[in-house]
Amino acid sequence: MEASQFKSNQYVKFCPGCGDHAICMALQKAMAEVGIPTHQTVVISGIGCSSRMPHYLNTYGFNTIHGRGGAIATGVKTSHPELSVWQMTGDGDCLAIGGNHFIHELRRNVDLNICLFNNRIYGLTKGQYSPTSPKGFVSKSSPFGTVERPFIPAELVFGARGTFFARTLDVDMPTTVDCMVQGHQHKGASVIECLVNCVIFNNGTHNWIADREMRAERSIVLRHGEKMIFGKEKDKGLALDYSQGLIPQLIVVPANDPRVLTHDATLQDPTLHRMLAMMGQDIPASSPNSLITSSPQLPIALGVIRNVEEEAYDMAVNQQINEVREKSKVKTFDQLTQTLETWNINNN
Repeated sequence: MEASQFKSNQYVKFCPGCGDHAICMALQKAMAEVGIPTHQTVVISGIGCSSRMPHYLNTYGFNTIHGRGGAIATGVKTSHPELSVWQMTGDGDCLAIGGNHFIHELRRNVDLNICLFNNRIYGLTKGQYSPTSPKGFVSKSSPFGTVERPFIPAELVFGARGTFFARTLDVDMPTTVDCMVQGHQHKGASVIECLVNCVIFNNGTHNWIADREMRAERSIVLRHGEKMIFGKEKDKGLALDYSQGLIPQLIVVPANDPRVLTHDATLQDPTLHRMLAMMGQDIPASSPNSLITSSPQLPIALGVIRNVEEEAYDMAVNQQINEVREKSKVKTFDQLTQTLETWNINNN
């Protein structure tokens, strides 16, 4: 299939320069690569800039109310498990008012492809701080700097026993498409955190890794079965250091060091996956272009970090229904009503 088949005829209303443009194009490419026909693909969203996405994809789609995309997407997938269901959401829509739905669709492991757009700001409502805005962030709703600690999406995913987590960057189209394709292939709740730029209200929020000159030094694209190597010259690797106490620490070593780790996204124990996902997450609001981590500097992890197979909720529910139906003497609704207590009303 071609990406053009998934383009709708609607004018794309994202602001010029918005990172959502790139994610939209990546989605069209990923859907084409997956190869599920447009009439068997559904895109559900809540409210926010990212939630405009159903309008720009030539699939079935539905805008729900703020934060409720997960509930509707769960209903669609459970009632029609044969469909490919995608959920478009943002750091405000998903992690604030929609936080409860988010953790439960992960806990249940519903077979959904969740694209979480993270620009660390409320863009559609014109620039208030969001649940992922760093502490100290100055915005229209925090003129003296927010005193709140931010959510880190990966922590929520792992805390809710999520089975798939990936992270990508709006300016890295190949990695974005690959994460989306792998997320769709995963049978369960797939979360792809898309780091996007809001050119109007939070311009440059991810510049510390989006900058082309510094990206190779400040990020690592993890690939299952491959060594964890990064850097402009591919001269750095990640290893575990056990010398600092009972809890091992991730450290940067030369790429030829025998301790360099090989990425295994399928590890059942999420400990290492969480350590990888948390690298580069302590960027202060006062210096968004500085990478402040342990020394030597750890890169932020991109690509598929966790990909573990577990029973999917929608499959389990439908299997249970079929098993009960086979054992039951009641096969239709009319037969069900005949098993219930009835009485006649005498009009006289």
